[in-house]
Amino acid sequence: MTIDTLAGTRPALPAREVGGLYAQVQQFYAHQMQLFDAHDADGWAATFTEDAHFDVPTLAEPVRGRAGLAAAVRRNKAQQEGDGRRLRHWIGMLDIGSRHGGELRTRCYALVYATERGGPSTVLRVCVMEDVLVHADGAWLTRHRVVTRDDLT
Repeated sequence: MTIDTLAGTRPALPAREVGGLYAQVQQFYAHQMQLFDAHDADGWAATFTEDAHFDVPTLAEPVRGRAGLAAAVRRNKAQQEGDGRRLRHWIGMLDIGSRHGGELRTRCYALVYATERGGPSTVLRVCVMEDVLVHADGAWLTRHRVVTRDDLT
């Protein structure tokens, strides 16, 4: 189930509000995904709210809270080291929806690339990522994330 399904429709932001906000959100995702791919568990978890909800089909159940998020990154690191491959996440086609009470709703595509040691990079997964972002202490934080995979829908 997507955030849109839970929250109803996502009206687009007026064009006059998009420019600077769009750049802020793109920078937020660039920073967040690089922390994730570098396996900076605590740094990545800090880009989420304390009570964050993270629902992705590669996990048996949604993760809640920063401690659970950091633990998931540590497991990913151990698995990738054992597999001998490196994963990279590419975020694109970012769509920013309306703001309600300080919340921002986003939807984007997330491509996951896998690179075997000494081998070529290939697209491992194509996903849609839907977030609820909140602005706190001068920074964006993810409060709720739902990821769906094209191969599982």
